[in-house]
Amino acid sequence: MRWGRIILAAGIAASAPLAAEPVAITGAATSLAEQQRALAQAKAQAMQARRLSEQMDARAKSATQQADRLNAQAAALAARIQQTEAELRAGEARVLIVNRLIADQSARLAARQGPLVRLVAALQGVSRRPPVLALLQPGSLADAVHIRAAFAQVLPVIQRRTADLRADLDRSRQLRRLAVQATDALRAGREKLARQHVALGQLETEKRIAARGLASGASAEAERATALGERARDIGDLMTQLEAAGDVRARLASLPGPTLRPRIPGQAPAPTREESPARSGATPAYRLPVIGLIVTGMGEVSASGVRARGLTIATRPGAQVVAPAEGRVVFAGPYKGFDQIVIIDHGGGWASLVTDLARLSARVGQSVSQGEPLGVAASTAHPTITVELRRQGRPVDIVAMTGAGA
Repeated sequence: MRWGRIILAAGIAASAPLAAEPVAITGAATSLAEQQRALAQAKAQAMQARRLSEQMDARAKSATQQADRLNAQAAALAARIQQTEAELRAGEARVLIVNRLIADQSARLAARQGPLVRLVAALQGVSRRPPVLALLQPGSLADAVHIRAAFAQVLPVIQRRTADLRADLDRSRQLRRLAVQATDALRAGREKLARQHVALGQLETEKRIAARGLASGASAEAERATALGERARDIGDLMTQLEAAGDVRARLASLPGPTLRPRIPGQAPAPTREESPARSGATPAYRLPVIGLIVTGMGEVSASGVRARGLTIATRPGAQVVAPAEGRVVFAGPYKGFDQIVIIDHGGGWASLVTDLARLSARVGQSVSQGEPLGVAASTAHPTITVELRRQGRPVDIVAMTGAGA
C-alpha cells in the first residue's frame, strides 16, 4: 500500500499540467530588473501625483475667486488622472513581472517533470506485475535482497522530489492567481480613468463658460501668436519671437501705475502684488508634464542627426498633459510637424515648449499653475510627448531640476 501511495502521488505530480498561460499584456519584453525599476518609478510617479492633487484640492477650497477655484479643481483632477495613469503603468509592470516569473517557473517544472515522469512510468510498470512472477524471476535470494535495499534507498528521493514538485505546482497556481488579480486591477483602473476624463471635460466646459467675458482679448492675442507662428522659420525662431513679445509685455506691466489710496486716511498704502519666483527670474519649480518613461534625453542625437534640446517621454495613449511650471500660455495650436504644441512663458527669461499633443485644453493668454491641464497625448499605440525648458533661449537640463532620471 505504501508503494502504491507513493507511485500515485508521484504520478499526479509528474502528470499535472504546467502553469497556465500567462495573462497577456502589451509592452516591450525587457529584463526582470528593468521591469522592477519601471514598477518602482511608476509607484513614485503615482505618489508624486497624489501629493500634487492634495495640494490643488487645498488650494481650491481656500480660493475666493471662481476662476481660481475652477483652475485649482482642474489641476487637482488632472493630478488624479496622472496618478491613475501611473498606477496603471505600475499594474502593467506587475503583470509583466508575474508573466516573467510564470515563464521561469514553467521552464523549471518542465526540466524537473521529465526525469520524474520516466521514473514513475518504470515504477508503475513494476507495481503492475503480479507477485507470482517475482518468484519465477531468475536470480538468487541475494539479488532480491539487493533490489529491496535499492528500492529502500530510492524511496526517500522519490518522496522528496515529489514534494518539491508539488510545491512548485502550488507556486505556479499562486502566480496565476496574482496575474488574474493584476489584470482585474488594470481593468478597474481603466474604468476609473475613463470616469475621470469625463469629469475633467465637464470642468473644462465650466471654465470656458466662466471665462467667456475674456474671450475678445484672448482671441486677439491668439491671432497675434498664430501670425508669429506663420512667420517663424522654425520652432526655435518662434520661441525667440514670443520671448521678445513677452519681454515687451513684461516691461509695460512693470511701469509704475497710480498709487493706491489707503482705505483710511493716515494708513499705509495698499500692498502691491508680489512677483512669483519665476517672474522675478528665479528658477521655477518644475516637473515633467506627463507620466511615462524618458526615451530620449537632452543632448542625445537621433537617427536623422538632430541633437535633442529636451526630453521625449513615452506615455499612455490619450495621457493627460499638464503645465510643468507656473506661467502664461503664449502659444497653443498646431505647428509644422509637431501636431499641437504649447509654449509657456514662466517669466524671468524662462520658457517651456511642450509638443506632440493631440488635443489642447489650454488657450493663448491663459495663466496656468503648475499641474493645470494643457491637453492630452495622441491615442496611437506608442505616443510620445517632448518637453523643452529654455532660459534666455538656451536649453536647460530638466533632469537636473526634477531628478526624473533617478
